[in-house]
Amino acid sequence: MENGTFLSAAEAAEYGEFKRTRREAEIAVSLHKVIVDASHEASRGTLKGACSCVRRLFSYGVLVPPVLAASAKKYLAGSESYVIACIGGTGETLPSVKKYEARKCISQGAKEIRLFPCGSALKAGDLSYLRREVKRVKRAARKLSVILSLEDRSFTEEEVALGTRAACEGGADGVCVRGEVALVLRALRVSAGKLRVDASHVENAEQMRSLLKAGAGLITTACAEEIAEEMYRMAREEASHIGTVPLMPQSTSEEETK
Repeated sequence: MENGTFLSAAEAAEYGEFKRTRREAEIAVSLHKVIVDASHEASRGTLKGACSCVRRLFSYGVLVPPVLAASAKKYLAGSESYVIACIGGTGETLPSVKKYEARKCISQGAKEIRLFPCGSALKAGDLSYLRREVKRVKRAARKLSVILSLEDRSFTEEEVALGTRAACEGGADGVCVRGEVALVLRALRVSAGKLRVDASHVENAEQMRSLLKAGAGLITTACAEEIAEEMYRMAREEASHIGTVPLMPQSTSEEETK
């Protein structure tokens, strides 16, 4: 049997508490990178719940449709979390309409804009149109961040790459892709580190961990509470196992003399 250093019950409890506290601090940092998605079929009632979740988790912000930007600002008043407004509807609206929509959302409290691009232009490979669209919205947003949404499930990896190019050349601050590591890595390569690359449609803690490890800047999810509970539960389970296995094995005096 290999020699090892085992912890006493008291030492195991102390070390377990240290590990748990450090893990929870790491979790808090991760949760600050979460955007709570309240953009689909949200009412003011569900929005209030989403904003309460943002406050509890100290998350980055809440994603809302334009009609709820003002309400989200009210529910998050006094916090450091952002209201992120998604504009452009299905994407098939004119750049002038998207520019106006961005201005209205900002006047109602949005601190970041997520822009749905013209999907037909993206499918057609029309980089010039997409670049012009991004430029007009970025001009309207001024110093606020504009993130180009490339999350649509119909977009191929090549179309995501083209959209990322349009975001770079149009002056956007980032892109948001579906929660797939391959798409995050592709967008990071195309942007050469010039853009923040976010990921959406995140459903569990393991997916979130993988995406952040791949380089995703922020995570958008409708499952923030469940992900947080899963992460904290895993931290408690890890801490509870401390003391049942040895620490770093130590060499015996016999081995040292060899």
